[in-house]
Amino acid sequence: MYYNYKIDIISIVNMGYTKIAIKGISWMSIFRIVTRALSFLKIAVLARVLTPSQFGVFGIASLVLALLEILTETGVNIILIQSKKDIKEYIDSAWVVSMIRGVIIFLGIIFTAPFVASFFKTPDALGILLLISLVPLIRGFINPAEVKFRKELNFSYEFWFRSFIFLVDSVVAIFFALVTHSVYSLVFGLLAGAIVEVIVSFILIKPIPKLKFKSNYLKEILHKGKWITAYGILNYFSENGDNIIVGRVLGSSSLGIYQMAYKISILPITEVSDVINQVIFPVYTKIEGDIKRLIKAYLKTMILISMGAMVIGGIIYSFPTEIVRILLGSQWLPIVPVLKILSVYGILRALTGPSSALFLSRGKQSYVTAMIFVRFIVLVITIYPLIVVYGMIGAGYSALLSVVVEIPVIVFLVYRVLRSKN
Repeated sequence: MYYNYKIDIISIVNMGYTKIAIKGISWMSIFRIVTRALSFLKIAVLARVLTPSQFGVFGIASLVLALLEILTETGVNIILIQSKKDIKEYIDSAWVVSMIRGVIIFLGIIFTAPFVASFFKTPDALGILLLISLVPLIRGFINPAEVKFRKELNFSYEFWFRSFIFLVDSVVAIFFALVTHSVYSLVFGLLAGAIVEVIVSFILIKPIPKLKFKSNYLKEILHKGKWITAYGILNYFSENGDNIIVGRVLGSSSLGIYQMAYKISILPITEVSDVINQVIFPVYTKIEGDIKRLIKAYLKTMILISMGAMVIGGIIYSFPTEIVRILLGSQWLPIVPVLKILSVYGILRALTGPSSALFLSRGKQSYVTAMIFVRFIVLVITIYPLIVVYGMIGAGYSALLSVVVEIPVIVFLVYRVLRSKN
């Protein structure tokens, strides 16, 4: 039994996009509840089995993997959602691009691993870098047709698909951590999730891609994706520049502590903004030609995200010590000061999410790049001196300052988009 995405368009129109969006947000919220429950269990177990230094070593490998994924990002999923054409026309070319990208990332990690380990002065990172290189290689074979879950607003299928993969990742990571007490358990979880996603995407999702491509579609994907690639690169350094400098200047133990604080602080983003944005982007693309309707949808989204982000972020800001003790244990209490600062950062970042979805729905990829460029520049200017003076807390101040400066730029760009007729 597989899902072939034959959607009853008439029923969707009759239902209205507001109801579809609410239904989609409900499914994505349930997904977040399930994945967060698994994440909390995973973190609670691993934080008591692995040391901050081990988390720092994994953090180094994650930074490299994320960087190479961003440098080779084609934006194909966003383009497939934006396109008014039948997605079948792009699937074969998209799959070839995905596989080539996977091989490039794999080789990139292999060749740079010794230099990365030397840069961070962490020899233990070499082995885990070589192992994590297999993750993008495997992911490259995933059936690109899975993007149709979101394109066709079928968020219930997205829920079951993603939840199962996340469950596999978590169970495998916890099992190996308990058995081996090794940081490699985190990579084993990623590998298991990637393998399962490839298998399931071919068994349950149609159409199945073929090993061929059309040059015109390939050129279209690469042409449209250039701004998305630029955005991804700038966004990577905006979100990870503080991690890189912390790891380089303060060491892997401090990096592990800082990254854990960051993960908790961005809960307003991951639990509120990301959930809603996954739904509203494809919805915005359906109504982007009706400006009045788009403005109304955008304002509703901002109100909803603001309320959720303030509640979650406010709890983190008010009770950081209690959260750390319960979730991670007393050995992680040094993250509390920087966690308070980053909790404000998390709230503000959550509020910027709908604007990115708005820009992309109207084909304004350059606007998304412009807003992140501002955040990147502020981080570049402030990160090193603040870390030298204030340590990890300085990194938190730099991240917070970057998003504060970014917000006026976003407001201006949103005004331009909503005033424009094309």
